[in-house]
Amino acid sequence: MKIDILAEGLAFPEGPVALADGSVLVVEIAAGRLTRVRPDGRREVVADVGGGPNGAAIGPDGACYVCDGGGYEWHRHEDGTLHPGLQPAGYAGGRIVRVDLASGEARTLYTHSDKAPLKGPNDLVFDADGGLWFSDLGKRRARDMDHGAICWARADGSECREVIHPMTTPNGVGLSPDGRRLYVAETGPGRLWAFDIAGPGRIARAPDSPAPHGGTLVAGLPGYRMFDSLAVEADGRICVATLHDGGITVVSPSGDAVEHVPMPDRFATNLCFGGAGMRTAFVTLSSTGRLAAVAWPRPGLPPNFHHRDGL
Repeated sequence: MKIDILAEGLAFPEGPVALADGSVLVVEIAAGRLTRVRPDGRREVVADVGGGPNGAAIGPDGACYVCDGGGYEWHRHEDGTLHPGLQPAGYAGGRIVRVDLASGEARTLYTHSDKAPLKGPNDLVFDADGGLWFSDLGKRRARDMDHGAICWARADGSECREVIHPMTTPNGVGLSPDGRRLYVAETGPGRLWAFDIAGPGRIARAPDSPAPHGGTLVAGLPGYRMFDSLAVEADGRICVATLHDGGITVVSPSGDAVEHVPMPDRFATNLCFGGAGMRTAFVTLSSTGRLAAVAWPRPGLPPNFHHRDGL
């Protein structure tokens, strides 16, 4: 599979979002900013978000909504790669931020759910009604770490509630094509879960689920491989960025068909679909600071409010 590098020198990119004008937004977690990569590779800083911006998505009002996890300790290795570590000194908590793409204004919407402070918001997806599902991965410290959660919020800043708890490092989130299932990838365990959506911000527990959160296990990975963020194909397959083996793991909704698409970075962290017919996967190769474009064999699912940005 041919891989084209669109941009280099990014500070641990994540959260790719394909825009109407052919450019791609990425967050640079280690630099605390939201950046636009033009089709010719030119880069422009859209907003200085601060903290550690991670996931991003276009909302119903055309703004970009960002999960800010509060940052990490950073480690530069001899081969030049960059990796995140523990909760950093000066950590001030996590938050959900709204970025006006025209002005670059970054405004904090939420620092708490109805149950607890946000610790490490990571990835997000909008439902068809404009509600925002997001993961709170939590933070790791030298001797302990947070339980993670999935929250649902309104884009106007009026309500944020915890819906699923506890989870172990929940990361990527996505919706099935019919909007009736929420997918969540847990990083540390390397597991992909599905939750049936009962209504706006409501989940129906699977009656036979042994898990404390009531989800249905879709797939797990053997060995030391971790799931990061995800995107969904138009036919319902779930594409999960996979750490340490460097690639995209494609899983059927039933969990019985798995394909691995290798990438030239052990920390391929996220992807989105865009381009003609949604047949291009834009993949963040984070530890080497690159954004890649890959001709995908099947079309991706357009996110709700795709190209609402109007750019």
